[in-house]
Amino acid sequence: MAETVIEFLLDELLSKVLEAKDRAIQFRPTLERMATTLRSIKPVIEEIKQYNRQLDRSEDETKKLIEDVKNGEKLVLKCSKIQWWECCYRPQYQEQLEDLDQSLVRFFQVDMPVQTARDVKETLVEVRGIHMEIKKLNAVARNERGLCSAPEPPTFTVGLDVHVGELKVRLLQDDVSAIVVTGSPGSGKTTLAKKFCWDANVRGKFKDNIFFVKFSETPNLNAIVQKLYQHNGRSVSEPQNDEEAIDLLKLLLKQIGENPTLLVLDDVWDRSESLVDNFRMQLPEYKILVTSRFAIRRFGTPYCLRPLGNEDAVKLFRDSAELRESRFDVPDHIVREIVQGCSGSPMVLNAIGRSLCGQDAVVWQSRATELSKGRPIFESNENLLAFLQKSFDVLDTKSVIKERFMDLALFPEGQKIPAASLVDMWVELYGEDDVNAMEKIYELATRNMVEIVVRKFPSGTGNFSSHFVNRHDLFQELAIHQRQISQEPLEKRKTLIIDITANELPQWWTDQKEYHIAARVLSISTDELFSSDWCNLIPTEVEVLVLNFRGKKYTIPRFIEKMNKLKVLLITNYGFHPAAELENLELLNLLPNVKRIRLERVLIPSLVEKRVHLKNLQKLSLFMCNVNEAFENCSVPVSDMMPNLVELNIDYCNMVELPVGLCGFVFLKKLSITSCHKLSALPEEIGKLVNLELLRVSSCSDLTEFPDSVSSLQKLKFLDMSYCISLSRLPDHMGKLLNLKELYITRCSRLCELPPTIINLTGLRVVVCDEDVAALWEPCKTIFTDLHVEVNQADFSLEWL
Repeated sequence: MAETVIEFLLDELLSKVLEAKDRAIQFRPTLERMATTLRSIKPVIEEIKQYNRQLDRSEDETKKLIEDVKNGEKLVLKCSKIQWWECCYRPQYQEQLEDLDQSLVRFFQVDMPVQTARDVKETLVEVRGIHMEIKKLNAVARNERGLCSAPEPPTFTVGLDVHVGELKVRLLQDDVSAIVVTGSPGSGKTTLAKKFCWDANVRGKFKDNIFFVKFSETPNLNAIVQKLYQHNGRSVSEPQNDEEAIDLLKLLLKQIGENPTLLVLDDVWDRSESLVDNFRMQLPEYKILVTSRFAIRRFGTPYCLRPLGNEDAVKLFRDSAELRESRFDVPDHIVREIVQGCSGSPMVLNAIGRSLCGQDAVVWQSRATELSKGRPIFESNENLLAFLQKSFDVLDTKSVIKERFMDLALFPEGQKIPAASLVDMWVELYGEDDVNAMEKIYELATRNMVEIVVRKFPSGTGNFSSHFVNRHDLFQELAIHQRQISQEPLEKRKTLIIDITANELPQWWTDQKEYHIAARVLSISTDELFSSDWCNLIPTEVEVLVLNFRGKKYTIPRFIEKMNKLKVLLITNYGFHPAAELENLELLNLLPNVKRIRLERVLIPSLVEKRVHLKNLQKLSLFMCNVNEAFENCSVPVSDMMPNLVELNIDYCNMVELPVGLCGFVFLKKLSITSCHKLSALPEEIGKLVNLELLRVSSCSDLTEFPDSVSSLQKLKFLDMSYCISLSRLPDHMGKLLNLKELYITRCSRLCELPPTIINLTGLRVVVCDEDVAALWEPCKTIFTDLHVEVNQADFSLEWL
């Protein structure tokens, strides 16, 4: 309406101006200029009228223009009536006419462009809104047809190209239908799967037949099947039960499986393993890629993602923190200190990097200091704790495994744990045998909560001395955290962990003369500055004592004499000194129920001088110990000191010859001597160990022969001589070992012949050896029909170091 009025008024004003310029000659130049202005703005008014009608604009925007035109019409009328003798009024009206012309020009040169700019902005906003709606509609359309499309990987990834290449080599083999990518939480499994799906070669092979299905902790088979159908543009009614869903799934896979197909099952939990089997079918060019924090082995050897190396970790951290090379206020050494504290975890590197992005240098310095002091990374990022907590919470259904995981906190951070130590603890605490205890370690490894490293190829079953448990720093912190959040008072906790720096004992300990605790498991760690000035503790309920120390000398705490229930004692030197002196060793006599003792990197004094008498000790393990004085000058039989000892393990000990006194352990069933490289001979008296069932003398490089008295060990079932590279012959009368079942002679390279009596070993079932020695056993296969000769291809591994 307003635009129609303006148009009418402008026509009227133009008409009046044209009439006036002929009568009012004195104003003619100004009126002609105004006529030109009015003619030029008339078509613009036409456009304004149309746009404002469409945009529903307010009349207020043209109100001033209407007023100016009305006033202009009156002004022109007045000017046309002025006579030549009224020249005194001319300047006044001339000025008003020029003001009117300028006002009209201003409206179209200033006011209109402002309104136009506003209209453009509003239009852009509306267009953006429409664009977003279109994107949403497109997303819905994609979801209807692309619910199972592979998400794009992050723009910046580090260290994954090699893994993508290795996965292609393994999964795209003709005889491989499925592979599991496993690793600890946050190691980049899902990111690797996404990157694999978007690889040019992979997309070239599978094209549109790449499906990405998120399993998570509680997958719904019916929903997954429906999504796959919708993704492929097929309608399907909701399955009534899992059996119907499985039938529909098989039908769909057969239909789409005519072309190469890749199915990714992301974040599969251990309880969903059987569900994954429903997706397996015998179809050509049909591949399944599974990602899981659990090492699922039913699809073959899993592909394990390890923590990032230092350089890759630095690259990822710099990108997450948005650092630029030109930024000098964060020194490179600070960056590397923080990266080192992130333990090579992509998840942690990203989280910490993002939290430090844009922060001042002092914040960076503070974070580096915290991490270098061993402060838990959870304290600076609760999201990490919540993420890892899922791996712990899932253990609720198996509280036994939960306890086992928390037991990892008993040992110092950054140190590998001997599997034998955990086995000793768990056998006595939970009443299981060695194999069952080791099975729990493997279950933790399957969940990627620990890693098992093997020092060398283990010979035979039940040999765990070569196994070590490596913990990711994050899971070590999680284990400690779970112990610390206990709501029970310290004196009532069943597991108590005490870390002592220098001589700073916990206040709760020093405040009382005698501090009673109810713990079944007690772990005490001290450093080089600790002076062995123990306060009194009343640990009457302790069954497992773990003493971790650093230093040249260590004094066993006197309160150990109150541990009448102690069953397992583990003493380990983690310092730089290869064999620390042990003091107060005689206190062990006051432990009536101790069954298992493990000593590591200590110098063991004469047991006779210390009058050690452990009547109930069943297992003694010595690792990297100096034992030269331990069994010397025995004025009393060794068997009287430890009358019930049934297992003795001597590993990496500085020993030239086996003390004759050790052959007095007449009830001994297992004797294992490994990696004692200076050991050159075994005493003839070894034949007195008549109850021995297992004899392992392996990796003793200077040992040249076994004494013939070994043939007296009539109960021997297992004999291991592996890696004794100087061994040139087997005992001549070895054929007397009629109960021998397993023989291991791997890497005995100087062994050129077998003794003739070997044909009498009718009970022998397994021989493990090298290819050259295997040829020596060929004639025996005609005699021993049940004999299995296995050629061992494995070799030493330095990974455990």
